[in-house]
Amino acid sequence: MRRSFPGPGRWDPFEEIRRTQERLNQLFEDFMPMEEWGGGKVYTPAIDIKEEDDKLVVTTDLPGINKEDVQINLKEDMLEISAKTGKEKETEEEGYLRRERAYTQFYRAIRLPASVKEEGSTAKMENGVLKITLPKMQLEEPTKKIAIE
Repeated sequence: MRRSFPGPGRWDPFEEIRRTQERLNQLFEDFMPMEEWGGGKVYTPAIDIKEEDDKLVVTTDLPGINKEDVQINLKEDMLEISAKTGKEKETEEEGYLRRERAYTQFYRAIRLPASVKEEGSTAKMENGVLKITLPKMQLEEPTKKIAIE
């Protein structure tokens, strides 16, 4: 891309606003990425997975979401986290009725690094942070003896 200096007096404030908006959009996209999913925008929150001795701890941020609006599904080695929330506001001033709606949807599916079991799993939501603890499945291999000839 070739840039040329426009010279004094050719500054376009609308172009400056457009570039600032693009930078802000990129900043928000980096903070909370969105994908097209089922015809709408869906936030795909970042997820941290910490592997401990006998469990996996999965942490993600779901700002503004109540725990009642979150669904967690475990399918074999896949963990799915989804949430929907909506707010409606209606005001009437000087004969005008204004109704505003805002809906937010989160979805993330990740493959877990180890086999886990549903039994003993816990999930806690505090201050917009979801923390899921999944006990690892203990695979017991029977001891095999080898006979000496």
